[in-house]
Amino acid sequence: MKILVAEDEPKTGVYLRQGLSEAGFVVDLVGDGLDAVHQVLHEQYDLLILDVMMPGLDGWQVLEKVRDAGIEVPALFLTARDQVEDRVRGLELGADDYLIKPFAYSELLARVRSLLRRASGVTVQTTMKIEDLEVDLLKRRAERSGKRIDLTAKEFMLLELLLRRRGEVLSKSLIASQVWDMNFDSDTNIIEVAIRRLRAKIDDEFPFKLIHTARGMGYFLDGPGH
Repeated sequence: MKILVAEDEPKTGVYLRQGLSEAGFVVDLVGDGLDAVHQVLHEQYDLLILDVMMPGLDGWQVLEKVRDAGIEVPALFLTARDQVEDRVRGLELGADDYLIKPFAYSELLARVRSLLRRASGVTVQTTMKIEDLEVDLLKRRAERSGKRIDLTAKEFMLLELLLRRRGEVLSKSLIASQVWDMNFDSDTNIIEVAIRRLRAKIDDEFPFKLIHTARGMGYFLDGPGH
């Protein structure tokens, strides 16, 4: 599914794009309202995430132009302004949801999935399982054989990436770009350390291992015997 994020604060925009991409969505990012309107008129999106206060056109004006063009794509507003009249205005223009900054990413992701589920009638995956490992993508929790596994945010992102690409050998450079949003430096052992810590939590206490090493190529997650 494809999402347009219109956010003029660069760090927030990159944060949203990275998080949603890692959750399995295709994401386009623009920094002002004029570019947002241009994108919606020329590309097909399943959801718009619009910051209210943007240069060029604000989020309300973007949605107004989108609706005037007859495009009924779902829209989620992001704003630092918690005024009832602001929320009413957005909803009257045809917004589907409204999230106040600062917000927890887990709440944003839950709302995104809910809006997409309502719009498409298709169930959006919120849990993943392999063998006796279960991962709740909304609550950001993992269990193996019913035992809760406490993971840091980066460890969870790494595990989710491995799960989504099950059986595929992921290079260190790909892991670095997807989880740490950086280019891989061969002089650092950050990836090996992260894999080792994740293995200690996911595999060490259990009879069969899920995280495997493809020597000289990278790492992958799969059931025993692979």
